[in-house]
Amino acid sequence: MTIETGVVLAAGEGTRLRPMTHNRPKPMLPAANRPILEHVLDALVDAGVSELVLVVGYKRDRVQDHVGPTYRGLPVEYVGQGKQLGSGHALLQAREAASGSMLVVNGDRIIDRGMTTSVVEAFDGETTIGVVREHNPGRYGSVEVEGDRVVGLIENPDEPTFGFVNAGIYAFTAGVFDRLEATPRTDGELPITDTVLREAESEEGSVRAVEVEGLWADATYPWDLLYLTRRLLEEGRVSGTEQHPGVYVSASARVHETATLQSPVVVGDDCEVGAGAVVGPNVALGRNVTVGANATVVDSVIDTDTRVGVASTLVGTVTGENVDLGAGTVVPGGPGDVTLEDRVFRDRDLGAVFADRVRTGGRVAADPGALVGPGAHLHTGVTVGGRVGAGVEVTR
Repeated sequence: MTIETGVVLAAGEGTRLRPMTHNRPKPMLPAANRPILEHVLDALVDAGVSELVLVVGYKRDRVQDHVGPTYRGLPVEYVGQGKQLGSGHALLQAREAASGSMLVVNGDRIIDRGMTTSVVEAFDGETTIGVVREHNPGRYGSVEVEGDRVVGLIENPDEPTFGFVNAGIYAFTAGVFDRLEATPRTDGELPITDTVLREAESEEGSVRAVEVEGLWADATYPWDLLYLTRRLLEEGRVSGTEQHPGVYVSASARVHETATLQSPVVVGDDCEVGAGAVVGPNVALGRNVTVGANATVVDSVIDTDTRVGVASTLVGTVTGENVDLGAGTVVPGGPGDVTLEDRVFRDRDLGAVFADRVRTGGRVAADPGALVGPGAHLHTGVTVGGRVGAGVEVTR
């Protein structure tokens, strides 16, 4: 059965990814050298939809300015979700924009392109959801399946088990909007799963489960961006030409003949890698990144318009956009303790995060797990750890 519309739920903020989401929504964060959202849109286009509807909210202009009116030749329409009242509420905002049957996905989770295709191929007019086999599904909730029928959804299982989790890929007819309207809210919020469960448990309805396979990963915390990048590099899902096995370089990039690129690595459009620099393995350089002479960058995601000073060493580093790291900056890498929303995560594989527009002087060092907020200025010779707030100046 043909599915006309691909709907992307991209209104969320991603508070647990602060400070990276201070100026942009979670779907616009880098996964390798492209935003998470582009990977999601590719999965929908490859599944054969003919139009795209994006539900936007937090910092919606960042999504609209980047994607524009079309994506890979398909028209894109934007609808707003003013308040974050659940995924079902977000989908309801697309009621006037969606045509006929629809494929609905989350805009902040990397999914394999074959997953959306599998759900479309199984869809015959009844609600269909993709499920993934997962040990310890507590982080995502579990789906009870008998044969190919959904018989239960458990958001927070008491005991870790081996079973299915909801992949966040749904195929619906237009009738889902009436069912969403009829679903009781919980504390004012409406998750899609509440409506799906009501349909699965009703006498006249049923919900099909389709097991899907492939890369399926969520960026919940800052260190997840490093994991996503490693996986995408392994699969070659990057923007660049493969010059050697696992080495992807844009045609507009300039790599000095004495620089070393270690697989897997991607060097994006208009980048410059200086003499004697070593970049990789597991590194993604976004558009217009400069890596200075004799710098070393390993296991890192360096976003658009960032400058890495000469003789710097970055391990396990995530940067935002327009970051300027002075000469001799040192991030030795994790594991480290990371504090997020007054919770401490122990021994996480994260060197440091420098959010948008951070500036550092020379010989700055960052302890494992450091989170530096947007617009912060770290003066020459300082060492930072823990959290540095937005716009803060740190001096010796």
